[in-house]
Amino acid sequence: MPLGTGGSWLATRAQEALRRAFTHAYETVRVDPARFLVHLQVAHRLPVSSYQGMYALDPAVLDHLADETIHAGMKIAAAEGAGLGWGGIVTIVPDLSILAGITLRTIQKLSLIYGFEYNTDAEIAELWLAVASAAGVDIGREVLEKEVVNRFVPRVIRAVAVKASGEVVEKWSARLVPLLSAFLGSGLNYYFVRGWGRRAQNHFRQRHLELRRQPALPAPTAP
Repeated sequence: MPLGTGGSWLATRAQEALRRAFTHAYETVRVDPARFLVHLQVAHRLPVSSYQGMYALDPAVLDHLADETIHAGMKIAAAEGAGLGWGGIVTIVPDLSILAGITLRTIQKLSLIYGFEYNTDAEIAELWLAVASAAGVDIGREVLEKEVVNRFVPRVIRAVAVKASGEVVEKWSARLVPLLSAFLGSGLNYYFVRGWGRRAQNHFRQRHLELRRQPALPAPTAP
């Protein structure tokens, strides 16, 4: 098979696999905000009773939690990549499906750490803006304001799949060599989650600091 044809085949396969994987993850993979808040309270001893309390904490504390969360996602992704990597090119599609779930859960945790829940349509759309940012896709906020979430999210997923499939072809073609596949699968998954996690963290951190700088609304006065 000519290299160009193989690259095109792999790109098409990866793009469709990523689109389906992120769609499935969007529908089924969700970090429960209430349970994650308890985890932050107990495991990290955060003195908060809600995610609004994250805005009262030192940003350095949030950054440290975000770093730990990204690192944990990287380790899980590396282990998964090593396990499926032995199959070479055959296991790229299932690998992408699992990797999409790991990546999305990592981004959801980062969202909560910086005080952004995703219970309303607007919050869900904001989360997917971060996913787009993590993938290196520029989707203007004005697009978010013009579309309802059930049209906006699939649009983001399609754009993310196209962008990420190029990364897959560029970096994962070596998985065609079975003897190298497990090693490369582990390392590539590790750096995939690190890159996406860092970009998502930057997105949420910037938004968090912007909201901190906004003046607080005055308390309502009695009539």
